[in-house]
Amino acid sequence: MPFFDYRAIDQTGRSVKGVLSAVNDVDLELRLKRMGLDLVTLNELSRQYAPQGRERVTRRDLVTFCIHMRYITRAGIPLLEGLRDLRDSMEKRGFRDVLTALLEDLEGGKVLSQALAAHPAVFGAVFVHSVRAGEQTGLLDEVFERLGESLKWQEEVAAKAKRLMIYPAIVLVVVGVAILFLMIYLVPQVLQLVQTMGVALPWPTLILMAVSNALRSYWLIGLVLLLAAGIALPLWARQTEAGRNWWDRTRLRLPVVGPIVQKIVLARFTNTLAMMYRSGVTVLDALRAGERVAGNRVIAAGIRRAAQQIADGRGLSESFQSLALFPPLVIRMLRVGETTGALDEALDNVTYFYNREVLDAIENGLRVLEPLLTATLGLILGGILVSVLLPVYDLIGNLPL
Repeated sequence: MPFFDYRAIDQTGRSVKGVLSAVNDVDLELRLKRMGLDLVTLNELSRQYAPQGRERVTRRDLVTFCIHMRYITRAGIPLLEGLRDLRDSMEKRGFRDVLTALLEDLEGGKVLSQALAAHPAVFGAVFVHSVRAGEQTGLLDEVFERLGESLKWQEEVAAKAKRLMIYPAIVLVVVGVAILFLMIYLVPQVLQLVQTMGVALPWPTLILMAVSNALRSYWLIGLVLLLAAGIALPLWARQTEAGRNWWDRTRLRLPVVGPIVQKIVLARFTNTLAMMYRSGVTVLDALRAGERVAGNRVIAAGIRRAAQQIADGRGLSESFQSLALFPPLVIRMLRVGETTGALDEALDNVTYFYNREVLDAIENGLRVLEPLLTATLGLILGGILVSVLLPVYDLIGNLPL
């Protein structure tokens, strides 16, 4: 069905703009009527148009949605009225269009989880499964509260992870430009001057000269190869199965960054597992959802093996222990939870443990990465300067007194 860019007015006379899919303009007018809106103007858009593509729905938008939905369900406000008020107060057009589509589906007789499932790019599988479990158990307010807390934690981790990567990126760019300037412009001039004096060059200086000459002679070929690798490698890692597996394994093996990535993946998994199990979803279904949100194929394969072991009759802690991914403390907490029949509390404790571990690991990684990167780049710059100054010192030493 095509999309229509429309302008309508509600019962209070307030102007409302948005994008909605419909068979034709008559169908659009009927759909808007069901939502309490009177059509004023419309403009048909491309059939490939995606409402959320122009203004992407962010994690913060979902946090706002969860907070409002928790208040709506806790206060006993009818769902349609609460969603309509939320849509009318939403400034971001992309999310307002999504809420409009949700209202239309609810008006058509769908339940909330079914309406959410129609927008997989906005509401993921974990979100939809959790809401469906909340509908079945009558605990929608608690589900939205837990979803909101989980999304807030993910936003905090994402912000800290960006901070972890921004500093190394800036340092690498600045120092890389300085090294290129030295190797292409300054080093050849100094060494050319030294060579005219007839001084024998030491081997570090000869190596530096060879590298400098190669950069000056083949910089265009090097730039093309670098750009080709920078484009081809990410495409291979994203588009092919072998590339995705290689990248996921490599990320886990990187120094400093690898352990942080593993903790983030495991934290996301345990958070999902605890939230869904607490909402009334079975362990196997929660494990399948956790496998989908893990974001790393190596760990997802391990979770899949653990789910198969549980389906064969083994315990949760025993299956996780065989993965060799979780520390002994986590396995012990799960074993205690299984023994006492309080697995939900044990999963909450594991989630809290990993939430703190991730934040601490990022902070510690930043503390380690900064001096390590500074020292490495300092050694490179120092090596260049020493290689340049060695023949200069020899030249000074050979000067007659």
